[in-house]
Amino acid sequence: MPVDATLATLSDRLLVAAILVYSAAMLVYAAEYSFGRRSRVGPAAAPAAPAGAAALVGAGAALAAAPVSPAVGGGTGPAVTTGPAGTGSTGRPVEGRSGTAVAGAAAAVLTVVGLLLHAGVLVTRAAAAHRVPWGNMYEFAISVCFIAVLAWLVVMARQARGERRASIRHLGAFVMLPVVLLLGLAGTVLYTPVVPLVPALNSYWLWIHVSAAVIASGVFLVSFVTATLYLIREKYDRVTAAGGTLRFPATLGARFPAADGLERTTFRVIAFAFPVWTFATIAGAIWAEAAWSRYWGWDPKETWAFIAWVIYAAYLHARATAGWRGRRAAWIAVLGWAAMMINLFGVNLVITGLHSYAGLQ
Repeated sequence: MPVDATLATLSDRLLVAAILVYSAAMLVYAAEYSFGRRSRVGPAAAPAAPAGAAALVGAGAALAAAPVSPAVGGGTGPAVTTGPAGTGSTGRPVEGRSGTAVAGAAAAVLTVVGLLLHAGVLVTRAAAAHRVPWGNMYEFAISVCFIAVLAWLVVMARQARGERRASIRHLGAFVMLPVVLLLGLAGTVLYTPVVPLVPALNSYWLWIHVSAAVIASGVFLVSFVTATLYLIREKYDRVTAAGGTLRFPATLGARFPAADGLERTTFRVIAFAFPVWTFATIAGAIWAEAAWSRYWGWDPKETWAFIAWVIYAAYLHARATAGWRGRRAAWIAVLGWAAMMINLFGVNLVITGLHSYAGLQ
């Protein structure tokens, strides 16, 4: 079927609108982060919420009772609040419906609006091409960003439902930043006009294999952000406890939730995404056997997908080992996302292989 040029143009314009709305949300999140009170914890006498959920939808519970004041011992455990009941860890009343709280709510609304526009980008792109909207590198990148924003909204929503928990909403600025950058890169450097699928991709396995890869990659992006924030907060706690001089980016950690909560959130997000990535890798091998009569051929895309899988498996193993929790495990999570980026950009743009479907000229 011929490409619908009208819908293709609409998709491109919706992408610009989504980027603008996400950028506005990032700025408003940043305003809440910069001007909001340092303490958003509940009453000091409130018990900590349980941390038994192991899925992404429970990631918000990982930030239960997470203080923003430095924790004794480098932030590896919850700090004890010092204010009286009904106040935060600084002894001041817990923030009510202040201007920054309104700004944070507005940022969340902007994020939802941006996500709806983003969904419109994918739907109109699919309708214009009469196929799924992840047939090349541009479409894959914007799909990954869509899943990342959706995953962040799920984490925020689950956290907001709990009581007496440290707010994580103001961290949205750090999630929106890589999303806006990646979407901007996709819309400029990676952009590909709507075209039919290449014959090698015209298979029902495109729905199964690539959709799983998109979901896992988007959720891994959120884990990269939380792991990075953990490293900043952990260094802030460590330097503060030692009486040292704080330097950027450690100075940002003053308004982050406790390192303990960020570390648990990273683990739970990766624990959700890792089985999905495992399924995507297995589905890709099955598709390779149907297309090329072999399950595995150490093609660059296959190799880097496997390297990323090994790194995230190592993270989960490290997280289960007491001596490797904390900073070491967080660096493994960051390394895992670096491998994902090499798999997305390096393999598609630099290395030639059987998976060279970027669509770039």
